[in-house]
Amino acid sequence: MTALATVDDLISLWRPISPEEQTRAEALLPIVSDRLRLEAKKVGKDIDMMIIDSVAYGNVVKSVTVDIVARTLMTSTSQEPMTQYSQSALGYTVSGTFLTPGGGLFIKRDELKALGLRKQRYGVREFYDYDQRNNDYPYQ
Repeated sequence: MTALATVDDLISLWRPISPEEQTRAEALLPIVSDRLRLEAKKVGKDIDMMIIDSVAYGNVVKSVTVDIVARTLMTSTSQEPMTQYSQSALGYTVSGTFLTPGGGLFIKRDELKALGLRKQRYGVREFYDYDQRNNDYPYQ
């Protein structure tokens, strides 16, 4: 299957990339595309058919694919990427929060929501097996 975005899309929607980043992007684009297809399949949708049905949806898919690849390209490959880091001097304390512990590719909930791939659950749990209201006397 084809990728949902191209390297040219990445460059035009994000920023110019180095030759090393271009090599990584060419490898990442089909992987991210297949991950999005699997996420769509989990909720019973075919992302490729939805793109054919709507040009606007195709643009949203392209944008989300570029966002995921750009985020992955921004993460460091020489060390674990941290989102928060702190130090102390005399207590010798160092702490940090990793962006993705263990590394790897991740898709945010908001990105799945933008694609319409988040399952929404609703319902009511009935605790009693009968209606306890007395409908004969509405003003009790």
